[in-house]
Parts: sequence; structure tokens; C-alpha cells
Amino acid sequence: MRLHLTLLIGLIALPALAQTVPFPQPRAAELDQPSAEQPVPAEPQAAPEGAAPAVLLPRKRPEPPATAPAASAPDMATPATPEPVSAPVEPEAPREYQVACPAVISGDAVAKVLPPISEGQCGLQTPLSLEAVSANGRTVPLNAPVTTDCGMATALPEWIEDVDSYVAARDNTRIASVIVGTNYACRNVDNAKTGNLSFHAFGDALDVVGFTLEDGRTVTVEQGWGGTEEQGTRIVRYAHEAACSLFTTTLGPEANALHHDHLHIDLGCHGKTCTARLCE
Repeated sequence: MRLHLTLLIGLIALPALAQTVPFPQPRAAELDQPSAEQPVPAEPQAAPEGAAPAVLLPRKRPEPPATAPAASAPDMATPATPEPVSAPVEPEAPREYQVACPAVISGDAVAKVLPPISEGQCGLQTPLSLEAVSANGRTVPLNAPVTTDCGMATALPEWIEDVDSYVAARDNTRIASVIVGTNYACRNVDNAKTGNLSFHAFGDALDVVGFTLEDGRTVTVEQGWGGTEEQGTRIVRYAHEAACSLFTTTLGPEANALHHDHLHIDLGCHGKTCTARLCE
């Protein structure tokens, strides 16, 4: 009886068990778009009849994304040291040769050598700034330095010594200083607009205005030439005569009006052999 009952129940349940249980349907989105994480494999192609089935090989791994080249760091290397640029070499100025003056070396003249002077046709190669002369064992200064040449610096001490000896013998005094006027000057004779250059233009001439004496007097050519004993008339006239024996040119108040207040002395050349003297 129980067996029949069991068989009856089984027959009743068998149709229900034969029905297939349905699975949930996939979403439309999942059907249309494959997942990025699970790529859809390519559909296998049917092998031709009689051929062995194709063996599916694994897919190649995707190439790694191209990496952008890293930006190169700025070149921090020490820059090359530029070669030093040498300064342009300036040409050396031509050497200017000058000569020593024996009167300065011996101490007869106190002077300094100046740079050469060039002013057109005027000038001196070895000018001197003459400050004093030696006379009778003493140094007799000029009231102001004069620019002259070695010839004048050599002849002037002898002339001053001669006049100083006369003053000592005649008036029992000495020359304290020599008062000078024009020395080097680039000009024509007598300051004319045209004509020959004066010897002043070559530093070979000097104008002497007078002397100061140790007894306190000042003797000038302007006052003494036609003046009194006290004004030094004998002294300035003797100075003129002594200059005529030492210099090639001596001009005083009797030469012309331009020399009324001084004695012009120079070592200019007169005559064919430069031995003639001009004394006025």
C-alpha cells in the first residue's frame, strides 16, 4: 500500500520537475557593450571540413602606453670660459731725444728740463725752466722762471757774474735778483704781423728789465738809463756794454722805442759765419 502511494506521488511531481527553471536575462547594456575589464574574445571561425580544429592562441598583451619623454633639465654644466679679449695695443709714441745742458750739470744754472715745445715753426727740442744762476760763489735767483735753451742758460751766469762784480766794486753791494721779462714766445720780430720770427720763438732770447740789489734798491733800465746815480744809471749802462761782449745781439733804449724799458739779449746768428755781433 505504501509503495503504491509513493509511486503515485512520484508520478504527480514528475511533470513539475521536468520544467526548466529560467535564469535571469542579462541587461541590454551588458549585451551591447563589452566590459573593459573582460574583453570579448573574437568569435572562432569554423574550420574547413576534414581539418583539425584550430587551436586558439592567447591574445597579445596590449602595448604599454607611450611614455612622453621627460623634459630635459637645463644644462647646468659650467659654461665654457670665453677666451680673454686682449686690449688693442696702441703704438708707442716715437721717443723724443733731448740733450743735457753742461751749465745745469755743473751748477752754473739752476734749471729743470721741460718737454719739447712745438708750435708750427716755433719751438725747442730741449727747453729749460731756468730759475737761478751762479755768480761769484752765490746763487742769484730770477724773479720768475724763464723758458729758454741751454745756450742762454750757459751765457747768462757769466754776464750776471760780471755785472755783480761791478756792483760790488762800485757801490759796495750785490745783485739780489734779476728782473726778467719776455723769454720764450712764438712771435715775429718786434711783434710784427709779418716778417721774420724773433729769436724768442726759439727760446734763444731774453729780456732783462733790471736788478734788485742787496742794499734795498731796485734798478731798472727804464729809470736808470737816463736817470741818476741813485737810480742806477751806471749799473744799467755797464750791464748793456757787458752784454755786447757775451751775446750776439744786445738791444737797449737807444736801439728803438720798443726797447725803452729793457735790454734784449740773444744768441742769434749774424753774418755769414754767425760771428758778427749787433750791439745797440
